[in-house]
Amino acid sequence: MISQEQFNKEIELIIANAVREDVGDGDHSSLACIPFDAHGKAKLLVKDDGIIAGVAFAKRVFEYIDKDLKVETLIDDGAEVKHGDIVFYVEGSSQSILKAERLVLNAMQRMSAIATKTKIFADLLEGTGAKILDTRKTTPGIRAIEKWAVKIGGGENHRFALYDMIMLKDNHIDFAGGITKAITKTKAYIKDNHLDLKIIVEARNLDEIEEILKSDGVYRILIDNFNYEDTKKAVAMIGDQCQTESSGGINESTVRDYGLCGVNYISSGALTHSVYNMDLSLKAV
Repeated sequence: MISQEQFNKEIELIIANAVREDVGDGDHSSLACIPFDAHGKAKLLVKDDGIIAGVAFAKRVFEYIDKDLKVETLIDDGAEVKHGDIVFYVEGSSQSILKAERLVLNAMQRMSAIATKTKIFADLLEGTGAKILDTRKTTPGIRAIEKWAVKIGGGENHRFALYDMIMLKDNHIDFAGGITKAITKTKAYIKDNHLDLKIIVEARNLDEIEEILKSDGVYRILIDNFNYEDTKKAVAMIGDQCQTESSGGINESTVRDYGLCGVNYISSGALTHSVYNMDLSLKAV
């Protein structure tokens, strides 16, 4: 996984680019009718039920826009919220609050939706021993905050990007000429380039599981699109040789049954690509 320093840089880039995109050469609506020295206060109002996420991100946005803005937090990231709750108050320059408003709301609405969905999956897996993972099926440009939201919701992050872990999926295997060749070439590549990267290999059937197990150095086997019975067989075959992960269209109705098959992890792109934003508002008080 990426370091905290790398993650912080990603957050900084997201904020800087979002402000560039939204503000441009100025918030002319506010500049036109609100005095430069006007002082204001606003509240983050919840108009939905779920898990709140993005409070810490919002604070970083406010600080980026105006270091003199003051935030009073009433509810922290990861807490359950209901319609009518107030998450925080922000006070300071009225122009600055309005400049930050849309970025804060856009991010928090999406992050809260992701955290809420992740919490549902995590709760369904309770007691199975399996943990829920996200994927790279994220919104281009804002992956860091979406993966942050997964963590807030009780999930775990898979690899962040193509550079921090090696995953040999079906196309890699087919282009490389087969599983064994793909693994052998990958291990040589890691050694030749002095890299410290874990290797995950995808299996499409039990025969491929058997072939993967003939090679050492595999960190995790991705048991992709298996039914329950074959997943149990795959887990039994793999034993303690490496970690196991189920994937492939797993949803709220099936996630617990896959967890009960004995896998270590279950990955779901739906955590980040199939959510409906939580309804939040930033209202003047």
